[in-house]
Amino acid sequence: MIDEPLERLRAAARRTRELALNRAGTGLGHEDADDDVGTIGTDGALGFDPFPLLEALHRHGVRAVVIGQVAGIMHGSAELTGDLDLLWDGEPVHAPALAAAFMSVDARLSDETGAPMATHPDALLRPKVQFTAPGASGDCCTPALPWGDLRVREILDRAVTAHGPGLEVHYVSREDLIRMRRAMGRPKDLRRAAELDGLA
Repeated sequence: MIDEPLERLRAAARRTRELALNRAGTGLGHEDADDDVGTIGTDGALGFDPFPLLEALHRHGVRAVVIGQVAGIMHGSAELTGDLDLLWDGEPVHAPALAAAFMSVDARLSDETGAPMATHPDALLRPKVQFTAPGASGDCCTPALPWGDLRVREILDRAVTAHGPGLEVHYVSREDLIRMRRAMGRPKDLRRAAELDGLA
């Protein structure tokens, strides 16, 4: 039995790949996303499939919490996305498993400026790193990133879990995702927060 949030995500990833199938690459990565359209308009949508990385995180025992629009889709949002954003506790003791999960899917890491970094546990202790893996790219964040008034460690503690065969995916609660969206305040975030609010 596969929980409904994972079914929603599989269906959305399929739709994203279908929509982007005949689209030429633009050279735009997730960090270049339009504040209104989002990453569906970037090259991240080409071949988008977050499941290999999510499965690798599960295999390596990493409790990384899905945030952003992938979490929105798992809560029922109809808007598609081309990236996968993650939040983890940033504790050094958990960094080796996270690095091993990224390495197992041949992910490449870079800093906030786009400069490449070795996929090493120490690199992941930064407040945020960007990753590019086959099927998914995005940000991997910790509570050390400036989050304004958001109590991010509490958000991590309140995350919910979806189950599938041999897979658990932790994702931010709907209420916390709405808070995060409103704190970001971009047009796409406010639109998506209103959509999630209406799904209550």
